[in-house]
Amino acid sequence: MKLKKYDKKYDFSYTFGVSPTIELLLKKPEIVRLVLIHSDGEKSDGGRALKELCRKHSIKFEIASKAIDRISAKENTYAIGVFKKYRTSVVPNANHVLLMNPSNPGNLGTIIRSMVGFDFNDLAVIRPAVDAFDPKVVRASMGSVFDLKFEYFDSFDQYVKRFTGHNLYPFVLHGKNKLKDITFNKPFTLIFGKESSGLSSNFSNIGTSVYIPHSKNIDSLNLHVAASIGMYESLK
Repeated sequence: MKLKKYDKKYDFSYTFGVSPTIELLLKKPEIVRLVLIHSDGEKSDGGRALKELCRKHSIKFEIASKAIDRISAKENTYAIGVFKKYRTSVVPNANHVLLMNPSNPGNLGTIIRSMVGFDFNDLAVIRPAVDAFDPKVVRASMGSVFDLKFEYFDSFDQYVKRFTGHNLYPFVLHGKNKLKDITFNKPFTLIFGKESSGLSSNFSNIGTSVYIPHSKNIDSLNLHVAASIGMYESLK
């Protein structure tokens, strides 16, 4: 197959880096089409591990330094996994994280990694939003995206109509309840707004609105920081 820089219209995507590619091979070997290994990393522990996993699962691998340098968005990329995209759906009775219109690949990937770390396995995303299979998201998640069930929705209303039994906890700058005072009733959905503006004030009247206290020295917390704090506290 002819490999080009990633475009979301493709039916395949890439893992950039040795660690995300190893995670791909460990968790979803059935979707891997090809693994490229850079000559500079071929004899490293990671390079050897990649080749062993490819042989174990009968996956083709190539030493292809020029192709990696052409496709990769960053320097020092020593491996690329080429994988077929797939669809997943969030589980109805599980606890969900819902993101409204996330636009930053790094933030989305970091949130996904935190979700897996805190044992949240279901992510709902409201469009417009960044592509979860964007290689920048995959790399920021360090391959945790392959542990996750995620689903895109055209609107918040579409999500709410489908999951009527979920208790909603929107995190709003001027929410009505301090995070430490909340008891999270399962199944629940933690709702976070986009990076630039957060959730609109309308969300203060939806479900049980929450705010995370912080000093007056900052306007707000970064999205992935707020999401990580919210996930951690919800499991106490």
